[in-house]
Amino acid sequence: MPKLDENSLEPHDFEDSVGYWICRASRAFERAMNDELAPRGITFRQAQVLWLLAHEGSLSQTDLAERMRIEPPTLVGILDRMEREGWIRREGDATDRRRKFVAPLAKARPVWTKIIDCSDRVRVRGHEGLSLEDQQLLKNLLGRIVANLSGDNPEADDCLRTSVADATQEEASAGTN
Repeated sequence: MPKLDENSLEPHDFEDSVGYWICRASRAFERAMNDELAPRGITFRQAQVLWLLAHEGSLSQTDLAERMRIEPPTLVGILDRMEREGWIRREGDATDRRRKFVAPLAKARPVWTKIIDCSDRVRVRGHEGLSLEDQQLLKNLLGRIVANLSGDNPEADDCLRTSVADATQEEASAGTN
């Protein structure tokens, strides 16, 4: 172990933390998605926007930025490009001129299909070596962690319900294959 001086930080055993491995896995999935999406002219953030719109319907730019955990000005650049491509439209709110809602357009459908295909390939790679039982156990454990950390956050509860619904659907699909 290197010698510490007054400017050094003391090492910590982050590798023993479940949170550390969750963050590493999340970054690995994001990186793999970016690698799959980039040759198709799609960014991970654009995929995130379309995912949120597909699952939640039209959202305000503020709500999108919050859900994506990015600053609103960063989102504006993403949405500008998506709007130029004809994937989304932004509409003003009749009751609040400062508020804009984002909705997908028909041109986003083929893009969404590519995103799903990329996601499926990344999922297969990420699940390599995990049995269906391992995958279900992992989803259940991660769902419990989300619930533990979310408190009364209804968005986290929705996320948990969605992951449980996805698991149920995947189990049903696996049973028919």
